[in-house]
Amino acid sequence: MTGTPPAHAPGGPLRVGLVGYGLAGSVFHAPLIAATEGLTLDTVVTSNPERQRQARAEFPDVRTVASPDELFERAAELDLVVIASPNKTHVPLAKRALEAGLPVVVDKPVAGTAAEARELAALAEERGLLLSVFQNRRWDNDFLTLRRLIAEDALGDVWRFESRFERWRPKPKGGWRESGDPAEIGGLLYDLGSHVVDQALVLFGPVTQVYAESVVRRAGAEADDDTFIALTHASGVRSHLYVSSTAAQLGPRFRVLGSKAGYVKHGLDPQEAALREGARPGPGWGEEDEALWGRLGSGESPVTGGGDAAPTVPGDYPAYYAGVAKALLEGGPNPVDAREAADALDVLEAARRSARDGVVVAL
Repeated sequence: MTGTPPAHAPGGPLRVGLVGYGLAGSVFHAPLIAATEGLTLDTVVTSNPERQRQARAEFPDVRTVASPDELFERAAELDLVVIASPNKTHVPLAKRALEAGLPVVVDKPVAGTAAEARELAALAEERGLLLSVFQNRRWDNDFLTLRRLIAEDALGDVWRFESRFERWRPKPKGGWRESGDPAEIGGLLYDLGSHVVDQALVLFGPVTQVYAESVVRRAGAEADDDTFIALTHASGVRSHLYVSSTAAQLGPRFRVLGSKAGYVKHGLDPQEAALREGARPGPGWGEEDEALWGRLGSGESPVTGGGDAAPTVPGDYPAYYAGVAKALLEGGPNPVDAREAADALDVLEAARRSARDGVVVAL
């Protein structure tokens, strides 16, 4: 749906309340909001005094409050709420924001189930409000490059899509993301899996069958840390998706095989690392060194020089919040609709069932 422009100070930017200032809030959302024309970071919600100080140090004009209650008491002074708090809070906080008449951005996964996501989407539609999901990796450099190659028919008919989001973290870090409590919605299937499944659906459309293997490998770990998902798309494309914290040797980020050529790309988009290091969007943002470009070709391994270097499209995380601002200020399209996120959750739920029961799940 398009956004309904909220009432705000005439000519002024939309005032944003950000709930959560951990990794998602401080590294991704706050810097991108602050860099977006038409938006201003008004309030940060965190009960952690150190994180409050961190937010005020980076954004001197921001207000900090300790609880969502304090934020919603000032709902009339805000134009958008961004939810970057732990997964289990996404649905109740998004519902509360919508009921307060505020458009909402929710970090992925928007909910623990597709049914909950569709209930939120229905509430947003009923209230005429924007509900958008932060699927930032639709603006990764490699993903944008692959979309360009497909649009240009450089690969021909795509037959197989391999996507890996792998890490080497042999010791668990703990925290809710690695909790075995189902209420926390932790584990890699719903964390990194939300990204790789979303990308596969955007590229190749609806899924008819899901098969998955999900394992807890590390001593002391509670949630899945090594998961494989195989998707059969209605289009005929087969997607093989890997998410792991236990990959001692990292595979290519993408390996895409088509009737004309294949594309292989190693390494992660540099935007997250740049944001973590304190860099902010500006000239040259998202650009990648030529030495890291992927290879496009056929008949020979890229490791031995096969194919040609395929220039990497610069990554563009700022485009997400630019799209949100345009939706709210001009009635433009929602950059990531919640119903699309619900479709991805259908796949994640099927993958969880497949891994648990050892079956192929039809959708």
